[in-house]
Amino acid sequence: MRIVFWGTYDTGKPRNRILLRGLRQAGVDLVEIRTDVWGGVEDKGQIAGAGRKLRLLGRWLAAYPGLVWRYLRAPRHDAVLVGYMGHLDVILLWPFAKLRGAPVAWDAFLSLYNTVVEDRRILGRGNPVAWFLFAWEWLACRAARLVVLDTGAHAAWFSHRYGMRPGRTASVMVGAEQEAFPPCRAEGGDRPLTVLFYGQFTPLHGIGTIVRAAQAAHGEAIRWVLIGTGQEAAGMRALLAQAPANVEWIEWVPYDCLREHIARADVCLGVFGDTGKAARVIPNKVFQILSAGAPLITRDSPAIRELLSPDMPGVWLVPPADPDALLDAVRRSGAQRGAPPRPLHRDVVGRFAPEAVGAELREILGRLLSPGDSTRARSGPLPDAAVEDAETGEAWRIGNRDR
Repeated sequence: MRIVFWGTYDTGKPRNRILLRGLRQAGVDLVEIRTDVWGGVEDKGQIAGAGRKLRLLGRWLAAYPGLVWRYLRAPRHDAVLVGYMGHLDVILLWPFAKLRGAPVAWDAFLSLYNTVVEDRRILGRGNPVAWFLFAWEWLACRAARLVVLDTGAHAAWFSHRYGMRPGRTASVMVGAEQEAFPPCRAEGGDRPLTVLFYGQFTPLHGIGTIVRAAQAAHGEAIRWVLIGTGQEAAGMRALLAQAPANVEWIEWVPYDCLREHIARADVCLGVFGDTGKAARVIPNKVFQILSAGAPLITRDSPAIRELLSPDMPGVWLVPPADPDALLDAVRRSGAQRGAPPRPLHRDVVGRFAPEAVGAELREILGRLLSPGDSTRARSGPLPDAAVEDAETGEAWRIGNRDR
């Protein structure tokens, strides 16, 4: 099987790196056609300044003529995979992939409309830009033969939200780069219970729930380490000013230093938001924490139940947006500190290793091809002459159930 991995996908994101590595390990002949647009941009939602936004937009749009030219000259291939974030990529590729006779799969990974309008609430539903985002994403879903998400719950939401036919969505777990998060043992010694959170301060993560739990634990021998910043940073700062809490806030650490913080923590935190998105996704850090074999507390949801169950050692699933339940889980984790010893989660880590993710994605991409056609049906290079909310009621019920 030969796959073209095409677009402006961001290799700074673990999702793309894991898919690339996993497909190669699964034996896929992978042809990368990429232009780096997002280098140096950690959080696209935090891009500030009109000048910087315009420069990024210009760099983004200028990438496409070269990308299309390189695609038209690419060797024969079975299918094209558009990586995250490829919301515009998949639309622009659509006619050229049809010309080459190659089906397109799009790793959507997330919904821009849901993130901006429904989860982070940066725009209201009636805002013209919100309508534009919805229409853009609806069209992107039609440009791809298959839309890939990170969980079954997320894939089902996409299918209902955008009125997609059965079989047009699939899911592949995010996974973790296990060499960056190998099994680690907790540091010993007589010290306070250390609780670690890292991630973006957005509604998905529920940073306010964590801070309120820390405030309720004032006076207890619990140390809370929060790494990150983002949309809700100002609100978190105001919360911390209202009442004392044993909280250390670090705005940023390098990716390759996260494991050290996990090793120093007695228990790590996932997400606690009460939004529909928080119920449908499993973020990178959950896989990283599991890979490192550390105890984990995160919100219960349909998505997390695809991977974990509440009776697993070293796992506590709690209701969303419930600081009391979170604090109770932290105390219970402290009572079990060191029993069972790390590393934990060995029974689930193999399910989201890059090779497992790649094998699953290869199988999914195989559905785009006619049986037995993985070699014969490859589209050849072109000759030189040719190269010159409106949420549905069904989706709304799913969103309510997820919350």
